[in-house]
Amino acid sequence: MRQTWRWFGPADPVSIDDIVQAGVQGVVTALHHVPTGHIWTPEEIRARQDAIATMSDGAPSGLAWEVVESLPVSEAIKTQTGDWRAHVEAWIASMRNLHAAGIRVICYNFMPVLDWTRTDLAWRRPTGARCMRFDLVDFAAFDMHILQRPAAATDTPEALRDAAARRFAEMTEDRKAQLAANVVFGLPGAAERLSMGDVRDLLASYAPVTDPVLRRHFHDFLEQVAPVAQKLGMRLCCHPDDPPFPLLGLPRIMSTEADYVERLAAVDLPANGVTLCSGSLGARPDNDLPGMMRRLGDRVHFLHLRNVRRDEDSIPTSFFEDEHLAGETDMVALIDAVLSEEARRRAEGRADTTIPMRPDHGQDILDDIGRGGQPGYPAIGRLKGLAELRGVEAALSRSHGVTA
Repeated sequence: MRQTWRWFGPADPVSIDDIVQAGVQGVVTALHHVPTGHIWTPEEIRARQDAIATMSDGAPSGLAWEVVESLPVSEAIKTQTGDWRAHVEAWIASMRNLHAAGIRVICYNFMPVLDWTRTDLAWRRPTGARCMRFDLVDFAAFDMHILQRPAAATDTPEALRDAAARRFAEMTEDRKAQLAANVVFGLPGAAERLSMGDVRDLLASYAPVTDPVLRRHFHDFLEQVAPVAQKLGMRLCCHPDDPPFPLLGLPRIMSTEADYVERLAAVDLPANGVTLCSGSLGARPDNDLPGMMRRLGDRVHFLHLRNVRRDEDSIPTSFFEDEHLAGETDMVALIDAVLSEEARRRAEGRADTTIPMRPDHGQDILDDIGRGGQPGYPAIGRLKGLAELRGVEAALSRSHGVTA
């Protein structure tokens, strides 16, 4: 696996100097300040590459921008409304500019409205560490009593409705405000921040977009971008829904292995691939992550390795982001499957033998607490996770014909 690190740009409190000390091989980033639907220009791409290549004292970092995460797909594209065709053209133009700059891997997602959803961004663990959590009761309380979505009550099972009503009645005004802010936090580092009014307007725009409609729109998007990526030698990799079950009455179409199989078959090109996120997919008990890696491995272009622990083996359920080796995904088996795929690629002589991986998220520990970084992206917590993942890889590598 090629070890990478997500960076949110010059304003990220985890600096390029810090990333160099982490000992990774490459950087994952995006032009978060460019509004969705606009073209990423060669000048902006070069400025980000230069920032990655230089440490604070002017010395070369030895690092390069290797993976884009994310090149955003606009809500207009997903709903096929407004300027959606122009947005697709801008997406393709951005892809061409990234290719010209030497970047070959683009991670993106097709999640409606919210790119990920958590109810707590700094949930305290018994150790004193902080992590992100999705609490189903809190979310139902937000949906019914804060957002006041008209169909929320009918979408919510009776027992959960009652629990949410009790939870909401116990909340302080500060907790209600914090819960609302957490749920609509959106993409970390992005230019946009969503208000309650924005969320209501976006939900209204999805009224005619059922699961089959969103699938069709996704296939339309793939039919336009994947052939261009194939000709360029680019690798596109879609991130799964997070969490991987329906919320706010919105469709979910990248939550299971069957979803990926359908999307890959819709435009059956090597460029149309997978971001295998063990944390997002691990929030469902029916997702077998090592098995998915073995069955989908040929099209896995990017890895997010993190772990979650579910409150119950139900769908949906509450969960929190556990330590990298402590959650319910068998990370040793998953990494073993990754190394098997890489060995198969070596035998085939593929150019993309080594799959880029980043330690996804991490618990806030030690000096991470109070540092004010992006939720889920602490320096020390991610470094701890990366060290654990490195250890597993080192222990397994010799059995796959790889030695240091």
